[in-house]
Amino acid sequence: MPRREQRRTCIATREVREPDELIRFAVSPQGDVVPDLKARLPGRGAWVSARRDAVEAALRRKAFARAFKASVNAPADLADRIEADLAIDLRQALALANKAGCVVTGFHKVEGAIASGDVVVLIHAAEAAADGRRKLAQALRRCLGDGAETIPVIDFLSGDDLDLALGRSRVIHAALVAGAGSRGFLERWRRLCVFRGSIAMSDAPHEEERSLDDNEPAGL
Repeated sequence: MPRREQRRTCIATREVREPDELIRFAVSPQGDVVPDLKARLPGRGAWVSARRDAVEAALRRKAFARAFKASVNAPADLADRIEADLAIDLRQALALANKAGCVVTGFHKVEGAIASGDVVVLIHAAEAAADGRRKLAQALRRCLGDGAETIPVIDFLSGDDLDLALGRSRVIHAALVAGAGSRGFLERWRRLCVFRGSIAMSDAPHEEERSLDDNEPAGL
């Protein structure tokens, strides 16, 4: 049985969480704080709950300097950089799902996939017309009834983003069907949504929040 990873303490909120609910940060040779989204960079690490407000709190309270016990450069736009990296990660996951055969594109093919009951994610380009969105939402409700509310609808990727990820042109509507590629995409979508604050973390904090004046060392 694989060994369970040690829980880590968020340097901003003092919450104790599983590693996949936090973002690890490292320090570059130039002294810059950098996000280590895959938790692979060498050296001492500092962990922050994987939410924008937690990263902003860590910056505001100079928690990185305390965690690394050194003078470090934590850029003011660190949260924006993380969100951009998570969006790139999401696009890459969509490309992988496409290679795995889990993506259908085009209004009528998406409508057919919905009718078959195979759709696990519905995607609209950000610029998609309201009429097309409405018709596909109606198709979901016809097929799934109240269960339609459980299907994530993603509409913040641009048409250019979709074209690049899927290697096709003029993608407006797409859907993911069940498969390993879709699971990977959903994991990355949830991570981005949690960071943005549009959905909550699935689990409550393992410990009550405490004052950041505590000098408890961050997890390594």
